[in-house]
Amino acid sequence: MTKKCKQVDAVVAELTKTHKKRQESIPNKALLKTGCTILDLAISGRRAGGFAKGHYFWMCGDSSSGKTFLMLTCLAEASINPEFNGYRFIYDNNERGALMDFEKHFGRRMVDRLEAPGIDEDGRPVHSMEIEDFYFNLDDALAQAEKPGGAPFIYLLDSMDSLDSEYSEKKFQEAKKAARGDGKAKGDYGDGKAKINSTRLRRVVARLAKTGSILIILSQTRDNINAGMFDEPQTFAGGHALRFYATVQLWSSVGSKIKKTVREREMVIGVHCRVKTKKNRLTGKERVVEFPIYYDIGIDDIGGMVDYLVYWRFWPKSKTGMIDATADFNEIKKRRDDLIAWIEENDLRGDLEDIVETAWADIEKRLTVERKNKYK
Repeated sequence: MTKKCKQVDAVVAELTKTHKKRQESIPNKALLKTGCTILDLAISGRRAGGFAKGHYFWMCGDSSSGKTFLMLTCLAEASINPEFNGYRFIYDNNERGALMDFEKHFGRRMVDRLEAPGIDEDGRPVHSMEIEDFYFNLDDALAQAEKPGGAPFIYLLDSMDSLDSEYSEKKFQEAKKAARGDGKAKGDYGDGKAKINSTRLRRVVARLAKTGSILIILSQTRDNINAGMFDEPQTFAGGHALRFYATVQLWSSVGSKIKKTVREREMVIGVHCRVKTKKNRLTGKERVVEFPIYYDIGIDDIGGMVDYLVYWRFWPKSKTGMIDATADFNEIKKRRDDLIAWIEENDLRGDLEDIVETAWADIEKRLTVERKNKYK
């Protein structure tokens, strides 16, 4: 073999080694739970978590579909996960929409670590008002994380829709002057957010990977009024860069209302949140899951797992409402609420997560298309 051939082989070997390294799965310790096990499985295929260190995630959803609650729950999960000790929890709440009792739903540890992007002279939290503010605040957090001994972070923007822009303000002032006879407004080409996201978000992604930080951006769905026959019925503000650069795109909607009858009157006590992974760089798969969110307790993770096992008939349910869980728990046949209570009382959440992960893997295996690889 010539010296040149040896050099070529060495380069090929190194490239192959690099490629394999890139293809290695993200370790479990780098994953962050969403607070819903079946959603974790839909995103990563593992119960260990759905969000991953060093990545950007985008969630777009209908109003009241639980997206804010879901994203805040992941911060609560981080607060009890030792792998995220030292992480900053930055909640950019420009919507001012989350007014629930944070300590009740997410715990004191999460509340104590929660911070706004900035603080004013009087010590009050300052949130991003314009999209330029958001990127400035994000840059500050990244710059701090990049310093020796700097703290990585989980940055939650709630939401992209609530951000204004300098361009939009300029057009507003032009329109105001024109309406009062002081000038003529120039043509309007949107609010400028799409262009800013396109140029700045790509730079953020590389820095997230470098620092092990996580960025989550929430968006609100909008009806696509001018949609054609083959267009999506819903759209969003902020441009295509939001979903293009995302490691995972999550779309949420309300599956159905959860109701309870009291004194012969039916009242809504929660919703079934339906989440679809439209783009997933972790598994490459598009999956849809549904789970309950109650006004009083938030995400019902155990209830969601029980419903999943019943839906896929791992645990048969009789016409009388009895769920047969004897395949995994000896001689256990109970109604849904009683079964959930029994699992909680016996501290079997971890066992249930194992059962659901095994069930998920079984279904995925059955969905696998097997063909001989001609490139071996």
